[in-house]
Amino acid sequence: MSITPEDLSKQPDPVSFWEAFVYWLKLGFISFGGPAGQISMMHQELVEKRRWISEHRFLHALNYTMVLPGPEAQQLATYIGWLMHGVWGGIAAGVLFVIPSLFILCALTWVYLSYGDVTAVAGVLYGIKPAVTAIVVFAAYRIGSRALGNNVLRAMALLAFMAIFALGIPFPYIVLMAGIIGYAGSRIAPEFFKAGAGHGASKEIYGPAI
Repeated sequence: MSITPEDLSKQPDPVSFWEAFVYWLKLGFISFGGPAGQISMMHQELVEKRRWISEHRFLHALNYTMVLPGPEAQQLATYIGWLMHGVWGGIAAGVLFVIPSLFILCALTWVYLSYGDVTAVAGVLYGIKPAVTAIVVFAAYRIGSRALGNNVLRAMALLAFMAIFALGIPFPYIVLMAGIIGYAGSRIAPEFFKAGAGHGASKEIYGPAI
């Protein structure tokens, strides 16, 4: 996307509550691919296309939601909703992120229980699996390429991956150890661990945003 100097100088248009409400409702119906796909979808729509939130703020919020208990994609949506429209904006984003998916899940459950033994239905459900897997892989690449801004952070991500899948270390221990390493690294080599260092991979400017 090409951004002109005029785009960078002008302030973003204010986003109305109902405009955001419609987007969160839409997101609830199309947020496939699990947390990775949902986060990537929000980044593409809110940062790159609509410019409702800046790249730096998006990744800064993502850093926090990833270490909190609970669904990080919903927490991220709730935070962005709160950032734009206060408490009611956060409530709307958080609720609408879940409710449409709940109705879809109930409908799919009924279809599966009623017609799950039909070959065509089973084929459709199994055919969705590789598509969802592709969405997750692509989303992980998009977010990772922006959040891992230097080789030190990439090495930490690789070690964390090995610790989870090869060694079976529980996720909370990995997060705790990463936090300790990050704290120590900020003292020893702050250029790799300073605030925003993990955002260096994304040099793209999408225009003004909150």
